[in-house]
Amino acid sequence: MRNLWIFGYGSLIWRPGFSFEQAVPAILHGVHRSLCVYSWVHRGTQDNPGLVFGLDKGGACIGMAFKIAPEQAEKTLQYLREREQQTMVYKETHRRLRLLDDEGTKVRAVTFVADRTHEQYAGALPLAQQLEIVKGAVGQSGANPEYVLNTHAHMKEMGIKDQSVEWLAKELSN
Repeated sequence: MRNLWIFGYGSLIWRPGFSFEQAVPAILHGVHRSLCVYSWVHRGTQDNPGLVFGLDKGGACIGMAFKIAPEQAEKTLQYLREREQQTMVYKETHRRLRLLDDEGTKVRAVTFVADRTHEQYAGALPLAQQLEIVKGAVGQSGANPEYVLNTHAHMKEMGIKDQSVEWLAKELSN
């Protein structure tokens, strides 16, 4: 089996939860990072949903590509499916992306894209509404503001600029 690559754009950037041989910043075209998924498990509940990042149609997203050793591939995919697919709000896809390495290497990676037909798909909510939802939500993995702030901090560390995420982080820090 060839090496497996995983593309992370939200909490996978800062808490992958699996072993990897290499982590390389990468760009994926055709989708963008968006706080477009209502969280009923990790950062909210069904009665009080939070918001988590999903990949939504259009644009491009810089994230982290993780190279998985062949002997770890099945275990890693099983872990990710259990973590990301508890409510099946994402579509597991294989996408071509470009590593932001010296060679601009192209690889195929597994990534999870928001399912626009799923009842947890929030779409493009106004920032003020996103802020109110995030401020009041807590789930099994912790408080929703912590998730947004951690993702923002790691995006900033990677040099990724996103005005919406930056505005939310500033408001959540006040």
